[in-house]
Amino acid sequence: MRKYFITGLLILVPLAITAWVLSAVISTMDQSLLFVPERWQPRNLVGFDIPGLGTMLTVLIVFLTGLLTNNLVGNYVVRVWEKLLQRIPIVNSLYSSVKQVSDTLFSSSGNAFRKAVLVPYPHQNSWTIAFLTGVPGGDVKNHLAGDYVSVYVPTTPNPTSGFFLMMKRADVVELDMSVDTALKYIVSMGVVVPEHVPAAAKE
Repeated sequence: MRKYFITGLLILVPLAITAWVLSAVISTMDQSLLFVPERWQPRNLVGFDIPGLGTMLTVLIVFLTGLLTNNLVGNYVVRVWEKLLQRIPIVNSLYSSVKQVSDTLFSSSGNAFRKAVLVPYPHQNSWTIAFLTGVPGGDVKNHLAGDYVSVYVPTTPNPTSGFFLMMKRADVVELDMSVDTALKYIVSMGVVVPEHVPAAAKE
């Protein structure tokens, strides 16, 4: 009996979590319907809400935004819009910071989260997986003696929160592991073990 119960859990729990995450994402994206005039919303047109319609609208808006801004006229409009935002004190700093991070993360030419590494954390005798994000810059590098790199240490099982650390390059071990594989390893709390790669094969 216990064996069947555990087998059922192993099958249903991943499905339930996947359904919950998809439901949360779709519900959030469906909020874009709030920008549609009241008389054009599904509940007024057909008498009931249509789950997923807002998600489709959000995807369409994102696609059209990328399509329209990927030309001279669109680029000009974006530059004018950004110059306008730069004139607003608080909005300027917030928008600039968010845009810089998003450009780094989502740009095809960016290098953020492109390499999984092994770092000693939270002390020298304990290790965890992190992601290489770059090198220290600004005045920070003037106070660091030696060769340092910037890494992001995600938390488990929610990798969207974590810690930004600057560590000596010599203490950081690059892994022969893709970012996706490393994320699965982190989210599963070590349960989903990556495929073993013999040391000789990496040489």
